Amino acid sequence: VQLQASGGGLVQAGGSLRLSCVASGRSFSQNGMGWFRQTPGKEREFVAAVSWSSGSMSYADSVKGRFTISRDNAKNTVYLQMNGLKPEDSAVYYCAVRSRYGWRAYASEADYTYWGQGTQVTVSS
Repeated sequence: VQLQASGGGLVQAGGSLRLSCVASGRSFSQNGMGWFRQTPGKEREFVAAVSWSSGSMSYADSVKGRFTISRDNAKNTVYLQMNGLKPEDSAVYYCAVRSRYGWRAYASEADYTYWGQGTQVTVSS
């Protein structure tokens, strides 16, 4: 199983980016997916999660109203649309996928089995 994240880059404050993460090796249409982020010297933190059916989504308070998570099960892909970016959003963003079925959107790292390599997002002020 491999997760390939892309879409990161350098953007000015107030701008937008769309991250994508393609999973390969098996279908994850029955598994929850999520995004986490990490800055140097800090622990990785939850950003957003989506259930297998897209019927349930969860967001960190810091990104609510600005970020939107979505998925395309036919493409085995999860997206993170990031609008209104702030310098404090700068981090390496990781996508993650559960190996077990579950009906809800999961916000804990421990709930995820597979992780992407990360994509850097830098927001300049």
